[in-house]
Amino acid sequence: MKTLGLVAGVATAALMASTATAQEVTLRIQNHYPAESTSGRLSGQFVEDVEVMSGGEIDIELFYSSSVVATVETFDAAASGILDCDMTGGAYQTGKNPAFQFVGDIMGGYDTPYQQLSWLYHGGGLEKAQELYNAHGMQLIGWWIYGQESMSSSKPLAGPDDLKDWKFRSPPGLETEIFAELGASPIVMDFTEVFTALETGIIDGADASGLANNVGLGLYDIVKHATYPGFHSMPSDHLACNKTVWDGLSDKHKRIIDTAMQKLSLQTALTFEKANAEAAAKLRAEGVTLYDWSAEDRAAFRKGAQAAWEGWAEKTPEARALVDSHKDYLAQLGLIAD
Repeated sequence: MKTLGLVAGVATAALMASTATAQEVTLRIQNHYPAESTSGRLSGQFVEDVEVMSGGEIDIELFYSSSVVATVETFDAAASGILDCDMTGGAYQTGKNPAFQFVGDIMGGYDTPYQQLSWLYHGGGLEKAQELYNAHGMQLIGWWIYGQESMSSSKPLAGPDDLKDWKFRSPPGLETEIFAELGASPIVMDFTEVFTALETGIIDGADASGLANNVGLGLYDIVKHATYPGFHSMPSDHLACNKTVWDGLSDKHKRIIDTAMQKLSLQTALTFEKANAEAAAKLRAEGVTLYDWSAEDRAAFRKGAQAAWEGWAEKTPEARALVDSHKDYLAQLGLIAD
């Protein structure tokens, strides 16, 4: 009996020690959205899902609105250990390698979030992207894609002619080149600076986010023109974690986070399909003019964007690999000709 009691005591102590260790897992994650925005609320649900599914073993500290470091610095902050994970997007890292453009914002590519996600999970995308992330000390966990973005403006944006001399906030990378070719004046600035820059007239407009997120940012309190449905840009926000931190997680915890991420991916696409339509109706009623570019204007943009891919593909072997992968998969989906 004493032996059984001793064994039971050791087992209980081991279980308690294991539980205590598991409960010490804390991940510090930053995104660039306000907590009250649609994406902010969805990322908050992701945190809750992970914490509930792990039984409290994983605690996530989520920092909204790039409150620890600037948006473009989030990736480096995670890679260096200031944060554990980055929940912004790969397109902010094109300065490290142009290949990040094609895991961040494949401009003029896919029509829907579902098509873009299918490249990641069924087109060999995750494996190819992982090589790029791992080379910078990070692990790509997954994407959350809200759909085509809407450009917001203080001036009409009825078609390509209206882009001439149009000063707008642009993320860094391929977009600046494409729009400069169309006659616009892209200005790269942090996501969090958009509202003030519009308010003070530093810029005429912004490529910030999808329509519903733009409403959450308060952009249409200032400007009264927008493109909708969007066509030019469908960024993949990502969850990417410090590789050492990720490798140190248990298989159980990795599976929980991956599962929660895939739920976030689906719910983001579904939520914004509805939220953007509701936002459009509300904005029209409030006097905001929404511009649906013609099929011809959209086709001209997509053709120009895809031509620009080739220039970027030549910059690094990693960029070439990703561009070729996208082109092959887009052809399989019938979105571009072989």
